[in-house]
Amino acid sequence: MFTGIVACVGHITQLVRRGDAMRLGIAAGTLDLGDVALGDSIAVSGPCLTVVEFDKHSFAVDVSSETLARTTLGARKVGDPVNLEKALRLTDRLGGHLVSGHIDGIGTVVRRESLAEYIRWVVRVPADLAHYLAFKGSVAIDGVSLTVNGVDGDTFEVLTIPHTLERTTLGHLVAGAEVNIEVDLIARYIERLLSRSAAPGAGGLTLEALAAAGFGASREA
Repeated sequence: MFTGIVACVGHITQLVRRGDAMRLGIAAGTLDLGDVALGDSIAVSGPCLTVVEFDKHSFAVDVSSETLARTTLGARKVGDPVNLEKALRLTDRLGGHLVSGHIDGIGTVVRRESLAEYIRWVVRVPADLAHYLAFKGSVAIDGVSLTVNGVDGDTFEVLTIPHTLERTTLGHLVAGAEVNIEVDLIARYIERLLSRSAAPGAGGLTLEALAAAGFGASREA
């Protein structure tokens, strides 16, 4: 689990094809790898990947064919910058929102607009993801936690502040760029609960059903 608060920007140093999968070598930049162990998770521009090799300044991850197909990692080149975030610890502050590192799809930047020091982005997402986006809800773009400022059909708007532009790869994006999109985790759970309640004989969405799913206490408590 992650927060969408990027720790630093690293760079891809190696791309090695392994059948339909790939191993990525990544220079970690200022990311502290002192507490990293083999098997740990690091988000690389959104996707949660497992560390299979590392030293003081770099690490390697294996990327499955599924991840290559559902993210932009398959189109990356040596030298490309990537957003890096280590997995969330239970004692860490949740500065962004809960981000799983499981990418839902690839979005496309439709428009980049400068507003004083800020950048306004309009991003188009696959039609099956659009209904997960809500005004003032959360979305992760290339692993960066952002607030949705508007939704129009299959497009949404976000604003990025100077700090985000300086500390992430978002400042390099232009119209037409493809980005990794992870919708709000809570929205997916709500959809699942609603679809379950709509099933024949389900009886609708009730307090008992919510409690059984882990949301709040049951009436018997």
